Amino acid sequence: MPKNDNMLAILWMLNSGVKMTAKQISEKLEMNIRTVYRYIDALCASGVPIISDTGHNGGYSLLNNFIRAPLLFDIEEKKALLHAAVFAKEAGYPLSEALSNATSKLKMYSNQKQESILSRHLAGFEVINRMGDPSLQPILAELEQAVANEFSVEMDYRTSHEEQTKNRVIDPYGMVYWNNKWYTVAFCHLRNEIRSFRADRILQIKRTQIIFKRPEVFSAREFFMQNLLPGLVGKDSLISLIIEGRTEALDDLCLHWFLGHHLKERTSNQAIFLLEEKSIHTYVPYLLLPYGKSIRVIEPQSLKKKLVAVASELMEYYQL
Repeated sequence: MPKNDNMLAILWMLNSGVKMTAKQISEKLEMNIRTVYRYIDALCASGVPIISDTGHNGGYSLLNNFIRAPLLFDIEEKKALLHAAVFAKEAGYPLSEALSNATSKLKMYSNQKQESILSRHLAGFEVINRMGDPSLQPILAELEQAVANEFSVEMDYRTSHEEQTKNRVIDPYGMVYWNNKWYTVAFCHLRNEIRSFRADRILQIKRTQIIFKRPEVFSAREFFMQNLLPGLVGKDSLISLIIEGRTEALDDLCLHWFLGHHLKERTSNQAIFLLEEKSIHTYVPYLLLPYGKSIRVIEPQSLKKKLVAVASELMEYYQL
């Protein structure tokens, strides 16, 4: 038998609940007793909690109910899963209770050495995120079920520019976490088109009896990003935005979710972006003001005037 098959055979034998010696295992599997010791050491190294008792009634046995634990996770995989769980919890992951149960099992079914290693790695690993609203959890959980099982939901939704809520029926195609907020990309029956909806603007939600079919090879992420950052190919009136400044400030601008998408060229003290004129005068001034004197706009001249106008408006506002 191959090595992996022999190791699994030993695992199932120990899982029977009967204590077995290395000699008994070697006789049953018709292998050298030294090979049994080597396989048991390998199983222990992979996280299997094998208990070894010495003496007249000694032998090998498994921790109770171990077979319910994931069998093939090594220490690096367990560490990665536990670290990923920290990120998910901070993002307001909708199945947080199930996630906590899963991470508890990973630690519970690790041997003592692995448990110590995992504890050390978790103790020095933290994620800081904006505190999520606990009332959002049921909404996210309902959306997740709707996406997976393809049933429509009815919701009361409030947009950013409307005080009154509107009742809508949507077919949720997917969920997206972006910029510390949860969104669902869904077909809206009211607008008869695919749109994205912020989960924190859903005031009430309930499932319906309507079943939908999500379009094949549809990507909620791609739809969301295309709407957030539309392509510039073939568009007229593109102009260069040239900024000089400190390296750290320019690095930050080049990594910005909006400006980074339009980066054309970067040198040690200069960054050149290619944008639509409307975007430069509408959005860019408010993105650049927080950088103060650490950057300087070289072109276009019209943006310099706009920055002066915006700064003057702020000054007048706070002098009242």
